[in-house]
Amino acid sequence: MGKASRRQRGTDRTPRAARPKPAPFEPRPFAGLPHETDWVAMREILPAATAVVTVRPEHVPDGAPSEVTVATVLPLAWPALHRTDGTVLIGTQSGNSSGDASRDLAAQLLAGLAAEQGVPVATTPQVTADSPRLQDVLTEDSGFEVTVHEGFDFWVEGQELEGDAQASLERANESVVPTVAMAALPSAYWVRIGERAHVRLVLPEDEDVATDALARLHAAGEDGLGEDTRLLGAFRTCGLLVPVWDLDPTLEAADHEDALAAWGERYRAALAVDTPLTADERRARAGLLSRQVTLR
Repeated sequence: MGKASRRQRGTDRTPRAARPKPAPFEPRPFAGLPHETDWVAMREILPAATAVVTVRPEHVPDGAPSEVTVATVLPLAWPALHRTDGTVLIGTQSGNSSGDASRDLAAQLLAGLAAEQGVPVATTPQVTADSPRLQDVLTEDSGFEVTVHEGFDFWVEGQELEGDAQASLERANESVVPTVAMAALPSAYWVRIGERAHVRLVLPEDEDVATDALARLHAAGEDGLGEDTRLLGAFRTCGLLVPVWDLDPTLEAADHEDALAAWGERYRAALAVDTPLTADERRARAGLLSRQVTLR
């Protein structure tokens, strides 16, 4: 083939459409939303829970509701469901994982609103850098009051499931662990797993700031929730820190409310200290980091 032919072939090429940019990674995806710690709890630590959010009018199709129920999981891990009664649910622990949970959940929400009544959303399109986030889709005054359920019967609420969906409900109810929302601090939950009991708390501060405060408490021997309790460690998720305590399994959630409230006071005092960590505190911080697990 001659040079002229090659040049001609080159000029006949049609430019490819620009590929959409992938969604950028967001280490703290729910920042800027009211109740950020509850969003994290819903996505990472709660087995069966719901909350209701309000959608901006411009994102609500004709005939669709302006309120959407956010759930931990849905039958068969569906990303969203538009029920026959018109209500829309999305599952925070299912669907795509682009590196920005806020965009993923916004995509699930919009897909659920657009779906026909009685139709589950089995898959959602992969989000891009141009996809809206929850911060764009929800109203600024949208509430997010978490309700913890003993099982997943909220999937039904007057509706009937059949076949695989009903089997999924039965399996989910068999696996759910007892969980109780604590009153002493926001986003704190008591859970019983087998013969052990724990409290998990989502802290609102940046994970590095929270780790320093925990290190100060640990070095001072003030990180526990009373006798027969100990701080097991903490895991990092969605840019926040979640400490976990091992508790006396013979006690119930209400028995730890006063101790958790007192711990909250000590934690706030540790946050207010602006001097560098001491040698003991640095060792305590290193120990905490060595036991940390990051959930993405």
